[in-house]
Amino acid sequence: MALDMLGELEAFATVARKRSFVAAARTLGRSPSALTRAVQALEESVGVKLFNRSSNAVSLTEAGERLMPHAYKMLDLQREADEDLAGLSGLAYGWIRFSAPEFLGHGVLPRLIAQYSERYPDVNVDVIFTDELIDPAKSKLDFSIRGAFAQSSDLIGYPLWNYSRYLYASPGYLERRGMPDSIEALEAHSLILHTAPRILKEWNFRSEEQAISFRVHPKFRFSSGSAVFQAALAGVGIARLADWMAEPEVEAGRLLRVCPEFKLTSSGGESPQMHAVYPAGNLPLRVKSLLDMIRGFGDSLGRKHAVTL
Repeated sequence: MALDMLGELEAFATVARKRSFVAAARTLGRSPSALTRAVQALEESVGVKLFNRSSNAVSLTEAGERLMPHAYKMLDLQREADEDLAGLSGLAYGWIRFSAPEFLGHGVLPRLIAQYSERYPDVNVDVIFTDELIDPAKSKLDFSIRGAFAQSSDLIGYPLWNYSRYLYASPGYLERRGMPDSIEALEAHSLILHTAPRILKEWNFRSEEQAISFRVHPKFRFSSGSAVFQAALAGVGIARLADWMAEPEVEAGRLLRVCPEFKLTSSGGESPQMHAVYPAGNLPLRVKSLLDMIRGFGDSLGRKHAVTL
């Protein structure tokens, strides 16, 4: 197949996935007019209309729906060939598409991606920052970064770093409301609950001597981990936070640990882990090299009590 046709198929598949010429152009790093010309050229080649276009919507025609699986197969074959050749040459290029928790977009991943781009300038990166669980296979992503606990599925797990969770609040909040002297005393406080990817009914506390299950009655519920973190800093209440994000604020005097002898675990007593999941199959060089760099960041967390974000 001609290289021009492969470029046209990539334009077609990206517009179909994004349901927008503008969003597809942004993803591919091209202009909307260039994508429009590529799709029009493909329509002329196959002799049918592939998209229904209006001023505010793009949708596939019946012919476009039929072409989609074939387009994905041909593009996958091209990517496999490119990756095999890249493996021989030791080079990495192409797109990496993945999802990650929202908080990682505040400093951590942008800095890592900047370092990665210096090392691999021919790789493009497309990140979806969300606290919701995304299935990378269904969303056509290379992988998804998740926190907390790995769930059993057909996806392959790739550990990044282990961490612990504790309760934190601002000095101003604790000055107004007092420091809780027990887990039970949390009932009288303003608790902030992170609701994504699911709403927890209980927090499980463990110390060297005790395991306590505490039913949470939050005053505030946020779907954003970043909002939970910022709310704790602003003195809104007490929040459950990862130590790797909160301890730098403790060192700076902006947060304090609450009930510091207790960490929060799963109901079985396990501590959480940042990890990536991806569909079965070999990881392309460009993906493996990025995951290795992110894991290296995790290794640095293990060598330091805290990291400055």
